[in-house]
Amino acid sequence: MQGALVSGGYGRDCETRADAIGGSFAAPRRGRGAGGGVAFTLSLVAKVERKRTLSEDRLRTFLREMLLIRRFEEKVEERFRAGELPGFLHVAIGQEAVAVGVCQALDDGDVFASTHRAHGHTLARGTHPNAVMAELYGKLEGCSHGYGGSMHLYDVERGNLGANAVVGGGLPAITGAALAFKLRGEPRVALAFFGDGATNIGTFHESLNLAQLWNVPAVFVCENNHWAESTPAHQQLPIEDLTKRAVAYGMHTITVDGQDVEAVYRAAGRALKHARDGKGPVFLLANTYRLVGHYVGDPQVYRDKEELRETRETQDPIEKLREKLGVSDDEFEQADREVNELVEAAVEFAKNGTDPKPEDALKNVYA
Repeated sequence: MQGALVSGGYGRDCETRADAIGGSFAAPRRGRGAGGGVAFTLSLVAKVERKRTLSEDRLRTFLREMLLIRRFEEKVEERFRAGELPGFLHVAIGQEAVAVGVCQALDDGDVFASTHRAHGHTLARGTHPNAVMAELYGKLEGCSHGYGGSMHLYDVERGNLGANAVVGGGLPAITGAALAFKLRGEPRVALAFFGDGATNIGTFHESLNLAQLWNVPAVFVCENNHWAESTPAHQQLPIEDLTKRAVAYGMHTITVDGQDVEAVYRAAGRALKHARDGKGPVFLLANTYRLVGHYVGDPQVYRDKEELRETRETQDPIEKLREKLGVSDDEFEQADREVNELVEAAVEFAKNGTDPKPEDALKNVYA
């Protein structure tokens, strides 16, 4: 089926992933995970594909992965507005290329920490949409067994050490994980996602300082969307080039267009290799755009409406890759239908999931 929008790795086993490459979305093979949750097996095919050069088919897989994240987030925004999802919700519409490009470049033994905008990272790393959606609905079948919700997604099996509602909260843990890999002599890399606003936080500077001092295999990915919640970059950053903050610690830096998934994938590959080869940590600056508000329901009175409209028209990473690949309307619409079916199935899976019992609130409490 060369030239088609093949499906990406959603944590299926090899058999069901092979079915998906054929164009269908077979149900995932599931087993009971720790704590009574659902375990999804990481695709071995995905591992092999990550090590190949980027073919047109691979880029089409990236396009489908980004489309899945986009439709998933649009659906959870809809369900949140309908009052079905508890807590708060932050989507990353417009930043899909960073999630897919970076997470597809990771090796199976690598780990990462995310932010309060974590759906895309989690899906791009291979967690099944059913498990992510169930988590947003607070079900035991969720990837965090209902404990985390939107801002605290984790999936240790796939190296996801957790999203964090605290700005910059994942960086110290990633520095520590990278130190552990170095001390054990393991060829693994720890990676942290964070936004431009986090570069003003003390833990950012402490983490980069120690990572460079200890020469650990860490990659720090700054998703520079130019907004710290509602504060524009020029009001909270005294410099325009954020790589200078890493250069101050003597750290190797890479800058990439965060709307070009192929460029992100290649840049992330270079960064991961640099760290894995024992050459020290890397600061990867991905310049991207948040095409929506800081949170669902944000009126965005702080943004110029004409500028936002123009950005949406010119900086959509899905449209950029679609145009680059020359994907026809019919082909795109078919892929869109299949992705939407997958997302709708995830909603049904979540709604039919298991509600936690009141006494479950006391489990996994250590302090």
